[in-house]
Amino acid sequence: MNSPNITSFLARWFFALSWIWLGGSGIALAAKSVSKPAAAPKPAASSAGTKSASGTGTKGTPTAGGHGITTTSGGHGITTEGGTRTTTAGGRGITTAGGAHTTTAAGTHPTSPGGAHPTTPGGPHPPNGSKNYQTKSGNQVRMRPGNKPADIHVANRGMNIHHGLNGNKHVSVDRPDHSRVVADRGRGYVERSHSFRGHEYGHRTYYRHGRAYDHFYRRYHYHGVDLDVYAPQFYYPAAFYGWAYNPWVAPVPYAWGWGAAPWYGYYGFYFAPYPVYPSASVWLADYLISTSLAASYEAKSNPAPQGQQFAANSAPAGATPLSPQVKDQIAAEVQRQIALENVEARTSAQNQEPDPASSGINRMFIDNAPHVFVAGNELDVLDATGAECAISDGDALRLNAPPPETSATASLTMLSSKGGSECRAGAKVTVNLSDLQDMQNHMRETIDQGMGDLKSNQGKGGLPTLPSSASGAPVKAPFEATAPPPEPNVAAEINQQVQDADQVEKQTLAEVSAESGASAGPTVAIGQSIDAVTTAMGQPIDMADVGGKKIFLYKDIKVTFANGKVSNVQDVSSAP
Repeated sequence: MNSPNITSFLARWFFALSWIWLGGSGIALAAKSVSKPAAAPKPAASSAGTKSASGTGTKGTPTAGGHGITTTSGGHGITTEGGTRTTTAGGRGITTAGGAHTTTAAGTHPTSPGGAHPTTPGGPHPPNGSKNYQTKSGNQVRMRPGNKPADIHVANRGMNIHHGLNGNKHVSVDRPDHSRVVADRGRGYVERSHSFRGHEYGHRTYYRHGRAYDHFYRRYHYHGVDLDVYAPQFYYPAAFYGWAYNPWVAPVPYAWGWGAAPWYGYYGFYFAPYPVYPSASVWLADYLISTSLAASYEAKSNPAPQGQQFAANSAPAGATPLSPQVKDQIAAEVQRQIALENVEARTSAQNQEPDPASSGINRMFIDNAPHVFVAGNELDVLDATGAECAISDGDALRLNAPPPETSATASLTMLSSKGGSECRAGAKVTVNLSDLQDMQNHMRETIDQGMGDLKSNQGKGGLPTLPSSASGAPVKAPFEATAPPPEPNVAAEINQQVQDADQVEKQTLAEVSAESGASAGPTVAIGQSIDAVTTAMGQPIDMADVGGKKIFLYKDIKVTFANGKVSNVQDVSSAP
């Protein structure tokens, strides 16, 4: 062990011992690093005195009988504590101590808040090769090469439609009553405003596979953009955050139960769990990544017939899996977010509301600490050359530097990639601040879910037992006293907006064609059958069968089929 590792090792174990000696108040030391600019703690993975918790990065051996997130193709997490309200389709919200809590992408706003105009991926400049059209009625359309629709803004409906590079379709509608509906390939939410003590909260009711659940967000203004910051509905005792922040007494192995999960085989080329866990932050890093990938697989396979699964995925061209070093950076970020929530918990305990500007990405820009984000949904961005590329659930990105004061975007570096149409690892990409805030929201929501699972399963499957001081019940945030239940008709509202968007898109593209002569080229969507694709596109110029998947190559796009359904669409119009 070299001297820097010895120093880190001793410092962290002193930190752990001081926490025990102080009766669980050691997290106050962690909170200090959040309260004022300071160097962030190093990844807890190194605290056990080993090279990293990742070891050599070899794949773990999860079994179907293991504990933890025993996900199915649906990708749902296990039941957690904390009183999260869930409803079945059309049901009222029910508060229970054992309510299921499903993690989903936080949902991005493809428009600036207020729904004025669609934002271009990564900022105000259109991607290379784009053509923009505006109809006499005020509608706007951006076409990719080959006249393939990318963005559609319907002026009199407050509607924005985005066709992702991966073949998904994202619909966002800002309605006259100031509510918002967002639908994105098998998942979506309805957002309404909720006021508490004169402060505005966004109340989002998410819907996925017959399940509705809600989250709340505080809004603050930053760089000319309104950002919505995740507001926890409850907080744990301070000693629990100390237990989650500090190293455990000894590293523990853990069987997740992923062996038979379809998503795990599909993303086997990209992700391998740690062999042992020296701290909760390292365990939660794997929880965050795995939950994100399970949600991505669930959305990808949503159009597939009942019982049908996508085959195990070999590494696509250009893929760069999550390395042990990148996962250690994610674990360090998880630790910082735990410390942040501990500070919020202390504020909430005084019957005060945390400052959203001190909880969101604004703090991450000014705290002099490195920051890593894990994507929680599909997003198209611009790389340094101005080309469009995709990000999807489970991708890792590092913040390069705080954005200039006049900028509504931030520069990040890709740390991993699933290949295909995704941005390559090492690429510098430009991300809208609203999308970056949603990434942090996704991370915090999933970490909260994971801490609930840790609390429920402490002492089981090899996990350490909670000290008595950390086992107290969660305490509701003040705004929960008047918080409304989840939206009762969320599924119907989302489905109706999707149907409306399909019709409005056809009408808008017909307008563009009639007024400019630019006819929209055919589009291919995730979940379409081979017959549907060949009907729209004709026969491909080349075909290939690779590892149980079928690939069709057209002039501008490459379409991949798994089990007879479109699983990926890649734009190759700019390929050499």
